[in-house]
Amino acid sequence: MFGILKKNTIKYLSKTRIPQDELILKMEELARRKNIPILNYKAAEFLEQLVLIKKPKKVLEIGTAIAYTSIRIARKLSSDDIIDTIELSKDNIKIAKNFIQESGLNNINLIEGNAFNVIPKLGHKYDIVFMDADKEDYIEQFNLSLNLLNTEGVIVIDNLLWYGFVATKKVPEMYRNSTKHVKEFNKLFLSETSLYSTILPIGDGIGLGIKK
Repeated sequence: MFGILKKNTIKYLSKTRIPQDELILKMEELARRKNIPILNYKAAEFLEQLVLIKKPKKVLEIGTAIAYTSIRIARKLSSDDIIDTIELSKDNIKIAKNFIQESGLNNINLIEGNAFNVIPKLGHKYDIVFMDADKEDYIEQFNLSLNLLNTEGVIVIDNLLWYGFVATKKVPEMYRNSTKHVKEFNKLFLSETSLYSTILPIGDGIGLGIKK
C-alpha cells in the first residue's frame, strides 16, 4: 500500500488512521482480495482535503475502478455538485454500480467507455480532475484533460513515484515498461507551462498541478 515508505512509518500511520465506515472498509477489503488497484487511503484523505478546500462544482475522474475514490470525493461535495467518472472495464463497472447504489449518493455520474472517446465529448469544464488509469495512457489523457480544466483548477495524478521504481535503476522486469511510461509522464507534467506542478510523496506519489 505504501510503496515508498518504511515499514515503521506505515505501521504508525495505520495506527493513527481515523476509523472508517463499513462501506469504505468493505471496498478496501474487496480490492485487496481481488487485487484491484485503488487509491492509497492516505492519498484519498489528501484528495478529500483538496475537495473541502477547493469546493469544486464539477469533478472529473479518469479511472473509476470500483468507485472507491468516486464515493470518497462525492461525500465531500455539496448536494448540488457532481463528479463525472469514466471507466472502461465491464467487470469494474458492475462492481462500481453496486457500491454507488449502496452509498446512497446521487451526485456520481458513472460514464462507461474509453476515456479517449469520452473526454472530447464532455460538454463542460471542471474544477478538479483526478487521473488514475493505465500508465501508458497518462500523457494522452493528461493532454485531453487540460483542455477541460478551469483556470485555477486542480489536476491530481496518482502513482507518479510508482512504488519507488522511478528513482532506482533496479526495476523488476514486469514493471520496466510501466516505469518508463511514468518517468516520461513526470517530465511532461513538471515542465507543463500552463500549470504550477509538483510531485508529493503521498501514497504512491501524487502529482498536483494548478492551472495558471
